[in-house]
Amino acid sequence: MDREEVTEFLGQVPLLQCLPGSSIRRIAEAVQVKRYEPGDYVAREGEPVDGLYIILDGQAEVSASTNAEEANRPDYVLNKYDYFGYGTNSSDHQVNVVALSKLTCFILPNQYGYLLQPKTIWNAEETPEHSLLEQILHLEPLEVDIFRGFTLPEAPTFRQVFGGQLIGQALAAASKTVDCLKMVHSLHAIFLVAGDNNLPIIYQVHRARDGSSFATRKVEAKQKGLVIFTLIASFQKEEVGFEHQAAIMPDVPPPEQLLNLEEIRERRLTDPRFPTQYRNSAAKKKFTPWPIEMRFCEDSASQHKPSLNYWFRARGKLSDDQALHRCVVAYASDLLFSGVSLNPHREKGLKTYSLSLDHSIWFHKPVKADDWLLYVIESPSAHGGRGFVTGRMFNRQGELVMSLTQEALIRREKTRGPKPRSKL
Repeated sequence: MDREEVTEFLGQVPLLQCLPGSSIRRIAEAVQVKRYEPGDYVAREGEPVDGLYIILDGQAEVSASTNAEEANRPDYVLNKYDYFGYGTNSSDHQVNVVALSKLTCFILPNQYGYLLQPKTIWNAEETPEHSLLEQILHLEPLEVDIFRGFTLPEAPTFRQVFGGQLIGQALAAASKTVDCLKMVHSLHAIFLVAGDNNLPIIYQVHRARDGSSFATRKVEAKQKGLVIFTLIASFQKEEVGFEHQAAIMPDVPPPEQLLNLEEIRERRLTDPRFPTQYRNSAAKKKFTPWPIEMRFCEDSASQHKPSLNYWFRARGKLSDDQALHRCVVAYASDLLFSGVSLNPHREKGLKTYSLSLDHSIWFHKPVKADDWLLYVIESPSAHGGRGFVTGRMFNRQGELVMSLTQEALIRREKTRGPKPRSKL
């Protein structure tokens, strides 16, 4: 097997799938191959083992000695992708492992055990400064295919969990159950119930399919045992094929010539054309910068058009993991997306209520989320209390890297009448 084949195999071992892709590649360089004949002892009870054993081919039987306390425990068989020798409190193995057939194992020597304990699911190294987005998209693995995510106190929040957070974290969970050579190429999400910012979110991944080129995952996000969000994602191993691009990136100013949200806010607070009461009120409101930097290509005079163009990128430096970068742009894709369907209907004093219903993304090419991307959004229709939007993302070279759609509930906010007087 060549290095890529070893990496692909290791990426299908459940124990290793939660690791950063960089860790799996380093493990692929460090593992050794060992072969056994039927009846050979691979590990003996009470004797030290060389490291983590992963079965590449063949079968092995696990059994306790006849005088062990657990002598009545039934023997069981280890197959391809199963492993042993990891997680013991001492270097001595607790059971016998005997080859049932010709057996081939990968062995990760004990001195490389640190590769199994990365700092995050995205980065194996101790990095002094993680991007806030990388922290938001970090999940805690609880069991195989079960993860826990949080709404961080330093992250911007709405009345409910931000839809982009659910998309990004669910995609992160799905990505950590496929081998690192397969990347997401499409996802389809449905928002069911508003999430609570104060509660952790449990992500349960269901392995729908694993093929040589494609893998499919379904993810359910739960709070208090209730499913609040579902996502289906398809992953593909990179391959060479036909290529064309008909979409053309709009001619817009480069991001260096545009103001970001913080600069726009500061100008409004000091602009004498705005009423003093407005400026004082805006200054008192708590302002939490987004982990995404945005720069709008049009001025406020264009806010009634059913379209919007803006540049964005993640703040800070992200780890070099393509799966992470795709999760980041999935997170960012929900920012201001459905709101464009309200643009033609905005008027002074109008208060609206919106809620994402479903969201789809197609990833066409590799993406770098901490470099500038142009988000081109259009709303071709709004009807029946639902607004529909389409999006395209281009990199600075004009390459179309993603296409998106979303439908959202858009309503006038109900006016609340005066509180009824007590009859007492």
